[in-house]
Amino acid sequence: MSINTFFILASTSKSRVSILKNLNLKFKIIKPTCNENLYKKKFKKLKFSPKRISKELAKIKAKSVAINMNNRLVIGSDTIINYKGKIIEKEKNLAGAKKKIKKLSGKEHIIVSSIVAYYKKKLIWSISEETLVRLRKLNTSEINKYLKLCGSDILDSVGCYKIEKNGPLIIETIKGDFFNVMGFPLFPFLVFLKKFSVIK
Repeated sequence: MSINTFFILASTSKSRVSILKNLNLKFKIIKPTCNENLYKKKFKKLKFSPKRISKELAKIKAKSVAINMNNRLVIGSDTIINYKGKIIEKEKNLAGAKKKIKKLSGKEHIIVSSIVAYYKKKLIWSISEETLVRLRKLNTSEINKYLKLCGSDILDSVGCYKIEKNGPLIIETIKGDFFNVMGFPLFPFLVFLKKFSVIK
């Protein structure tokens, strides 16, 4: 399947950029201008579900870029971790990462990733995917070795693991889309992109 549709990616996520570049898709990166944390706090107060929060944040990011793009396809995305009904935030340091891995050790959590598409400043498509991830039961020594191997690079990941790198060392199983764990439900996006190029 050859796709030549050019689009704007309203994200600076390294993993999302890597996924799309590996497929030689034509896109430009523009950083969203919205205050993501402010909106996330607002949605939590409104008691939105984790899935809805993910999609709403993806919309806000895309809209902040689409407002200046009249005839360009703008793609926004967001990923959160749902652990027992609550959203887990990114860690600021390795000490926090260690606590998080201990907390998730031997347990399941849900990766929720959303993608939205805006064209001519209007929402034309959206999707949210969920993938179930279980970490292996890890002792303190194993966690320390893992963090030493990964270094501060692991802080880019909300779950403190990157499935495309060293994540498999601590992940026991996943049920769902591999790319969704990386933060971008790729397969439905490619189907949309192909249809968009035909419709347009």
